[in-house]
Amino acid sequence: MALKGQEKPVINFGITEQKRTELERRMQECVLFEKDLEEKFIRSSGSGGQKVNKSSSCVLLKHIPSGLSVKIQISRSQGLNRYYARKRMCELLENTLLGKESPQAQRIARIRKQKDRSRRRHKN
Repeated sequence: MALKGQEKPVINFGITEQKRTELERRMQECVLFEKDLEEKFIRSSGSGGQKVNKSSSCVLLKHIPSGLSVKIQISRSQGLNRYYARKRMCELLENTLLGKESPQAQRIARIRKQKDRSRRRHKN
C-alpha cells in the first residue's frame, strides 16, 4: 500500500514484530523497495539431511537497480532466509551506495582493532 509517495513494504516472514519493524525502517533508510527485488528460491545444500534436499529454502535475492545479489541459506526455514536476505541486502546497500558502514561492518572493525591491539601487546 502506497502512502503519499512512500512505499511501505509488506513483510511477514514469521519473525517477531520488533524484527519486522526494524527491517522495514532499515529498508526505508536504504531506499530498498519490494518492487525492486527479484526473489528466487533454490534448493539448499549441506547439513540438514533429506529435508534440505527436497525443499527450496535457499533464497537468491537480486536488487534490480544496483545489480547486487545475495544468496542466503542460514536457516532451514524459507521465511527466515527471506528475512536474512533482505537484512544482508540492506547492509550491502549501506556499504556500497550510501557510503556508511553497516552495524555488522562496524562490529567487525571493532574486533579487528582489538585483535591488532592484542598482537602489539604480546609481540614484545
